[in-house]
Amino acid sequence: MNLRKFRLALSAIAMALLIAFPAGKSRAEVTLEMAYMPIVPCSQLFVMQGMGWAKEAGLNLKLTRFPNGPAIVQAIASGKMDMMCFGIGPAMVTRGKGIKLKVVAAGIVEQIAVIAQGELAEYFQKYKGAEALRQFAKDKGRKPKIASFPKGSVPDTVTRHWLLEELKMNLDEVELIGMGASRVQQALLSRSVDAAGILEPILTIVESKLKDAKVVARADEMMPNQPGSTVAVREEVLAKHRDAIVKFVELHIKATELLQKEPEKAAPHVKEFISKGLLGDDIVLKALKSPSSNFRADPGGIQDSTKYMHDFQKSSKIKTNVSVDGLFDLSVFEDAKK
Repeated sequence: MNLRKFRLALSAIAMALLIAFPAGKSRAEVTLEMAYMPIVPCSQLFVMQGMGWAKEAGLNLKLTRFPNGPAIVQAIASGKMDMMCFGIGPAMVTRGKGIKLKVVAAGIVEQIAVIAQGELAEYFQKYKGAEALRQFAKDKGRKPKIASFPKGSVPDTVTRHWLLEELKMNLDEVELIGMGASRVQQALLSRSVDAAGILEPILTIVESKLKDAKVVARADEMMPNQPGSTVAVREEVLAKHRDAIVKFVELHIKATELLQKEPEKAAPHVKEFISKGLLGDDIVLKALKSPSSNFRADPGGIQDSTKYMHDFQKSSKIKTNVSVDGLFDLSVFEDAKK
């Protein structure tokens, strides 16, 4: 090969490399399988995906949608998923099963509220708390039906805490029904349940569609400072791809700030994930601004409230096998802040 042909060959190789690895792009893309639920408490994930931040950072997130946290726990137990956006309750349940998992970021706090519809909502206008539920049962000859996510989830745990600790009732005074997010919404709209201990966007959707629906208890009345959604990672994945997880949490912090300060910019991306674009812009924005949408990112800020929830779940009244031993890794968040 003469000098001219050699130079042409080098030029062709250089051009091919430039196309394959453009300036400013990461050559080593990391693929992470991530579980999530189509709920407002996972909004940070929807923002970073919708804005293209994850891809720009070299994170290929393969997302799998689940109806509730306990369903994600089942997937984790079967060896699936590297990361997950789910409630602190299921995270503790996973740890209780001996599965090595780390919570590296918080997502939201005080996210659960009780919404009642129809006749039960009217009773809450006449009576307070336990009296409303008991008077309804006495007059109607049946227990009030209250929907939530399955046992072990944050909505179910907080709803049980509201009944047991705040209203001083027995669980057998109501009929608690566990189901997935879409089913809770359908049950309320079809009036097959009287109320639900649930989160956004279900609260806003039901209030917008049923004129007689009313939020009858907010988070601070059910379990003050309740921790909600989290970002968790398998320990072996964190060890193998720590830089990628730190980058993810850095974007999570950025998305949290956008949700707090400019929810209008976040709304279109949240809308696409929670309803595949079917909800109105006004409904999504209202859900993001709801009293039940208190976005947070620092996992250190939920440690004490997580311990409180852990102790309640392990109590004789609930008897859920949960653990907080080694659950948090605060160093990832600290590195992400830098």
